[in-house]
Amino acid sequence: MQREAFELFGITVYWYGILFAGGFFAAVIHWTILGKREGRAPELASDLALWLMIGGVVGARAAYVIANINDYAQNPAAVFRIWEGGLVYYGGLIGGTLLTIFMLKRRGEDLLPIGDFIFTALPLGHAFGRLGCHLNGCCYGAPTDFFWAITFEGELVHPTQLLEVTFNMILYVILLRLYLRNKVPGRIMATYLLSYPLFRFLVEYLRGDGRLTTGPFDAAQYVSMTLLAIGIFLWVKTKPREA
Repeated sequence: MQREAFELFGITVYWYGILFAGGFFAAVIHWTILGKREGRAPELASDLALWLMIGGVVGARAAYVIANINDYAQNPAAVFRIWEGGLVYYGGLIGGTLLTIFMLKRRGEDLLPIGDFIFTALPLGHAFGRLGCHLNGCCYGAPTDFFWAITFEGELVHPTQLLEVTFNMILYVILLRLYLRNKVPGRIMATYLLSYPLFRFLVEYLRGDGRLTTGPFDAAQYVSMTLLAIGIFLWVKTKPREA
C-alpha cells in the first residue's frame, strides 16, 4: 500500500486520485479513437467523460457515504475529500449512467448504439480505479493463505483489487473485439451486465473490508443481482430475429 504519490506546494497528491483521473483520461482516448473510426462528432468523447465524471463521482461518493454514514456523521466535512478515497463503483455506474442517458436523450441519440459505444470503455476506466484502490488500501481482501495472497497491514489477504484489475482488462479486450464485429445494438451493454456483475457477486465473498449486509448478501451483491437481471432482459430483448 502506497497512498501518497508526492507533495505539490504543500498539498499531498494521492495515487488514488491520480489513477481515478487516469481512468477517465484513458476512456477519453478510447472514445476519441473509436469515435473517429466511426465518424462521430469530435467533442463526443469529452462530453461523455464530463457527464460520466459528474454523475459518477456524485453517485459513487453518495453510495460510499450512505454505507459509512456513522463515520461521516461525526465529521461531515470529510464527505468532500474524495481524493483520499471512498467511492463505490456501483454508485458511480448508476449515477453516471442516469446523467448520461438524460444528456444523450436531449441530444436525440439512439441509446442502444451509443450505449454500446460507451460501455466498451467502462472496464478500462474501472481497471485504473481498482489499481488506485490497491495502492490506497481500500476494498482489500479477507485473510487467506491461498497462493495468490498479498500482504496488507502485515497480514496475508486475497488480492481483491488486483483480481478486479485483471478481470476488467480482460473484459475490456473482449467487449472491444465484440463491438468491432457486433451488428446488434445493445449487445455490448448486455454482455457487460452479464459478466461484471456476476464476477463482482463472487468477489464480494473474498472481501475483507466492512460491508453493508442485509440478510444473506451484502449491498453490492444485491446490486449485482439486479444488474444481472437487467443484462438478461437486454440480451433477450436484443436477440437477433431469424429471417
